[in-house]
Amino acid sequence: MKAILSIDPIRFPLTGIGRYTFELARHLEQLTQLEQLLFFSGNQFVNQLPSEGESDTPDLTFVGRLRRSLSKSPIAVDFYRWRSSYVKCQALRGYEGCVYHGPNYYLPPFKGPSVCTFHDLSMYTWAHCSLPERVRYMRKEIALTLKRADILITDSEYTRQEISAYFNWPLARIRAVSLACSADFRPRSHEELFPILKKYGLETDGYTLYVGTIEPRKNIDTLLDAYELLSPTLRKRWPLVLIGYQGWRSEHLHARIEAATAEGWVKYLGYVAEHELPFFFSGARLFVFPSLYEGFGLPVLEAMSSGTPVVCSNSSSLPEVTGNAAAMCEARDVDALSSLIAIGLEDDAWRTDAQSKGIVQAGRFSWRRCAEETARVYGEVVS
Repeated sequence: MKAILSIDPIRFPLTGIGRYTFELARHLEQLTQLEQLLFFSGNQFVNQLPSEGESDTPDLTFVGRLRRSLSKSPIAVDFYRWRSSYVKCQALRGYEGCVYHGPNYYLPPFKGPSVCTFHDLSMYTWAHCSLPERVRYMRKEIALTLKRADILITDSEYTRQEISAYFNWPLARIRAVSLACSADFRPRSHEELFPILKKYGLETDGYTLYVGTIEPRKNIDTLLDAYELLSPTLRKRWPLVLIGYQGWRSEHLHARIEAATAEGWVKYLGYVAEHELPFFFSGARLFVFPSLYEGFGLPVLEAMSSGTPVVCSNSSSLPEVTGNAAAMCEARDVDALSSLIAIGLEDDAWRTDAQSKGIVQAGRFSWRRCAEETARVYGEVVS
């Protein structure tokens, strides 16, 4: 069995889909059931994955500014889509004996068998949280992918069911393959944590953590409301630390975050280097994630792997990831969320139980397993 994996999403520093593609590629290489694995980048085959030393820097030249300007033009974007598909199609000629896998919604024209990974349907169900031109581009590409794909892969059973219902796509041609997290997310000693946390003015076991994009879909408003209901003593002892990029239409959230920061119970760190992030998870007293919609919910898995108790919403795919290891409530129930946060901070018996259950639950996920199940999907397509 031969496979072609698009590695276009791998851009350092890695985002969620970039991490998925990178880890999947590395672990597929180790599988004996694949006779050959080829990496396809842009419109050509490459011999190796991008290295972690590489990083994308903004193109500040005239050409770079022109490219960003044209990205907002529907006509220019449609021309780019057409040209990109044509060039990829030409490059893939003669490889029809391979399974082509697009790990990020997109499939080029290809006469051989093809598989595509859909991570969620946020471009449809939460389109108002993304740039309009990005939504427009992705929807056109997804419509083509649904015509070209033999089998779809999703990150969770929730998304599998959602895609089938939304597009009226045969459920029998969709497979749920769970993600995993890096081995860097693990319990750590105070001695290990001290240098990194000190750099940001934090102490081990001295804060509540949220990690994710600052945007409406992540339900930050409810999180701030719930935290504000805690007693001043709790908020002072365990301030809320927020880590993540500023998302689309999040201005009012940042205004609230700045006000809470001035009051002394919130710290917003923005983007944190990838190699430092595991230390924040392991050093937290509690991880809170009241998201309204997730295709998987990788941050809760990273928290459980780090030995940190989790409080999260019971929405979308999160119950699949946490099992019985987390305290959960309805996403918009401010009072319930506040009560669970208080328990998560103060109830030592619950905390000990959640930590042990979380580590066991996290152990059920691995990139090796993800790669093996993905290779089985390739086999289904071939047969």
